[in-house]
Amino acid sequence: MKMLMEGNHAVSWGVMLSRVQVLPVYPITPQTHISEALADFVAEGKLDARYIKVESEHSAMAACIGASTAGARAFTATSSQGLALMHEMLHWAAGARLPIVMANVNRAIGSPWNIWNDQSDSMSQRDTGWLQFYCEDNQECLDSIILAYMVSEAVLVPSMVVLDAFILSHTQEAVETPRAEDVDAILPPLDNPNAIDIDAPRAYSPVVAPDNFTEAKFKQFRASEEAISVIEDAGAKFKDAFGRDYPLVTPYMMDDAEAVLVAAGAVSGTVRGAVDTLRGDGKKVGMVKIRTFRPFPAKQIRDILLNVPNVGVLDKSVFPGAGGPIAQEVRASLYNTGKLNGANGGPPKVTGFVGGLGGRDITVADVAGAFKTIIKGETADDPVFLGLKK
Repeated sequence: MKMLMEGNHAVSWGVMLSRVQVLPVYPITPQTHISEALADFVAEGKLDARYIKVESEHSAMAACIGASTAGARAFTATSSQGLALMHEMLHWAAGARLPIVMANVNRAIGSPWNIWNDQSDSMSQRDTGWLQFYCEDNQECLDSIILAYMVSEAVLVPSMVVLDAFILSHTQEAVETPRAEDVDAILPPLDNPNAIDIDAPRAYSPVVAPDNFTEAKFKQFRASEEAISVIEDAGAKFKDAFGRDYPLVTPYMMDDAEAVLVAAGAVSGTVRGAVDTLRGDGKKVGMVKIRTFRPFPAKQIRDILLNVPNVGVLDKSVFPGAGGPIAQEVRASLYNTGKLNGANGGPPKVTGFVGGLGGRDITVADVAGAFKTIIKGETADDPVFLGLKK
């Protein structure tokens, strides 16, 4: 069945089709529509779940941790300062190897105060141990919830499904909703081997002495790295069931590209449109869309970009002293390649761009300007702030 729905409601449908059992939620703009729709689904009997109205986002994640430890499939949603308030509990959920799924509707982190879109909230949590999936459109929002549960429950690592505030969250698009029985076929009920069992009492999240702590973190690290292959396997099953493909990275017009821009999220469509326009003008440009930021698909990025002379990376967040996080990851992926005789006598030159902060539009003209800088292969500034007012 196809219907018009906003990105927030697409997330809610994904949660319902995933047969989530516990929903601790706390409203915050711009994710509140997710929580409201889920409340309606529970009240109408469409979703058999415990809906818990908590007093804060910190409590919402604490309740998810309790529910998941008890063996229930848990979900919550948040944005911006709410995600920041969860920070402590994100580490607890990941360290306890709990397959929780959360939707984060990207909104700028204060200060200054701002309710509009950029990716600073989720990117600031990139090292908490959660998988992160960035959505380009509303169909991907719905499908990514289902896929996130498939992956998280296989590797016992929590997942964050990320969508752009207002650009996706409050904008309606045609979305195909799968049949519940078809989702059931690829997402069986949760069977968490670490769930509480009264017949086999154990301690949960105990104090761990130095002689065992490293091994616990090593196993957590390896599980996140192994998620790469699990994401690919889950994607193949999903494509077989529903015909939609969600690879780790998606190259576009890359066969002969001499300048490439890497992006994630809804802005990928704008970049793709700019590539089409510039191709019409005879420019050999291309793009790479990153869907999975954690774990970062370093090998896939290397395979695609290593022989491209000049690469740009478009970040919708920036951190003082560090620049754009996606640009950092792309550089790291290309640096340690052993390739000494590439197009520039080494790995490709990578230029970072920052745009869309606090909800400012990124236009096709902005992207075309970024490509002009990439093609030149030199810039005095890094990162380059798009549309910066002088």
